[in-house]
Amino acid sequence: MSNACRMKRLILVLLLLSSSLLSACAFKDIDRRLFVSVIGIDPAEKMEKGFKVTLKIAIPFGAIKESSSPTFAYLSEEGETIGEAIRILETHVDKVLEFGHMKTIVVNEELLKGELQEFMNYFVRRGDLQMIAYVAAARPSAETILRVEPDTEAPASISFFNFFGGTGTESPFIVTSYLFEFRRDYLADGIDPVLPIMETNEDQSELIVNKSIVIGKKGKMLELDPLLTKQYNSLVHNASGFSYKVKKDGMQLLLNIDHIETKYKILTDKGRPSKVVLTIKKVGVIGEANKALSPKELPHYNKISEQDLSSKVRELLLKLQEENLDPFGFGLRYRTMKLHSSKPYEVWKEAYPEIDFDVVMKINLKSTGVTE
Repeated sequence: MSNACRMKRLILVLLLLSSSLLSACAFKDIDRRLFVSVIGIDPAEKMEKGFKVTLKIAIPFGAIKESSSPTFAYLSEEGETIGEAIRILETHVDKVLEFGHMKTIVVNEELLKGELQEFMNYFVRRGDLQMIAYVAAARPSAETILRVEPDTEAPASISFFNFFGGTGTESPFIVTSYLFEFRRDYLADGIDPVLPIMETNEDQSELIVNKSIVIGKKGKMLELDPLLTKQYNSLVHNASGFSYKVKKDGMQLLLNIDHIETKYKILTDKGRPSKVVLTIKKVGVIGEANKALSPKELPHYNKISEQDLSSKVRELLLKLQEENLDPFGFGLRYRTMKLHSSKPYEVWKEAYPEIDFDVVMKINLKSTGVTE
């Protein structure tokens, strides 16, 4: 027998052996999997220290037209760690819990006051969890928020994704924070993370997201109301497509802003940071007014709008400074400016409570709106 024939037989035997090994692998069919869409974390109720984990699982159905509303299942369990609670939950179902499509992590507001690194490590270290998952704070509890099924939620749709992914509603009141971003800002010196707050109405038929919370070190937190959240979102993420109300000398204007551009620089005096100068440019039109307007008076409308909006931005900056919180990352910017210095962040922390803010607002109103 020739060497070529022997080689062919050897290859054939190896192929047969490899196929038998493949048939014994641990692959699970899709009908033997449960896809977790949202995970909620609350403080444990039955133990002194621990977590209560709630999973929102999407139940598949034959065709979208066959279902009039989305169908979900909910699993809850407590454990000393998040991993322990999830392992116990795996014994509550007859299928494999699949986390590869999980895109939202909802954390009870009370847990944000403690040490976040303890349970944040689980989500970062687990390989099948996406680092681009959204993170949000829950009020009154994560389980309550997960169990809300809005009347407007369509079959084969998860409202949590529509809030933060830009595929559904787009609002300047909604802050989006990814898992990698939240962890990075929490561990970094010179910047504090911001999370959206998810709430519900009395009959739990709606999800409401129009507030945010700034999380500082050692459990320090500051809630931003809808107006301050909008201000923050417009400055940090250049969020546009929303309205500002301006009042001056009996005149009330509603500005529809189409474009925002924010820049800032940190000035130093004798080697110490002394002032932060923010330059904000906004372009838009007047969408509503309580008096007759003239296109010739647009420079005047620009001026009164600049005065009003700059004072509101300054109010936000001073409020954050008073609480010693820095979601804008001014301290992080200063650290990059002083790489040659041994302790730039220590210098910034000492100077931040007394630093001055100079807001330069430039409004460009294109028209007084379309009237007929």
